Amino acid sequence: MKTLFLTLLLSSTLFFAGNIYQFKVNGLSGGSINFNDFKGKKILVVNTASKCGLTPQYEGLEALYKKYKGKLVIVGFPANNFKGQEPGSNEEISEFCQKNYGVTFPMASKVSVSGDDIAPIYKYLSEEAKKKGLENPLTWNFGKFLIDEKGELIATFSPKTKPMSDDVLKYLN
Repeated sequence: MKTLFLTLLLSSTLFFAGNIYQFKVNGLSGGSINFNDFKGKKILVVNTASKCGLTPQYEGLEALYKKYKGKLVIVGFPANNFKGQEPGSNEEISEFCQKNYGVTFPMASKVSVSGDDIAPIYKYLSEEAKKKGLENPLTWNFGKFLIDEKGELIATFSPKTKPMSDDVLKYLN
């Protein structure tokens, strides 16, 4: 009985003390994105939308991804939480990203980033931001979470913060 109790206690502690590497999500064009594969790199997680005034940030995200490839991974999460600005299917979103911005960074399948149906990864990131006293960037599309090489959240950026801004680059140089 003691062994069972200790096993349960340890496993629950490990679950709640986890980091970004515990997540595996569906990819936009099939397959999956396993965050454990990104150990040793910084990760920028961004909620995206195709019909938003901030949609041109895809261009900056792609430039950032190419410039820091090898030490930074960007993962986009299409979400329709803000004024219905991502109404398309995964296939339509993928086509839009390729055709208009030549996106090559990993894109997850469409999720919810707030509300009762919030995706587990976004629930985790929001809770981590709160614990660390960081601003929750999920006030609109293109909010950004930056995770360090050890899987810990180190910064958040508002939707209006451009991907190639000094605010972001200071963490990468």
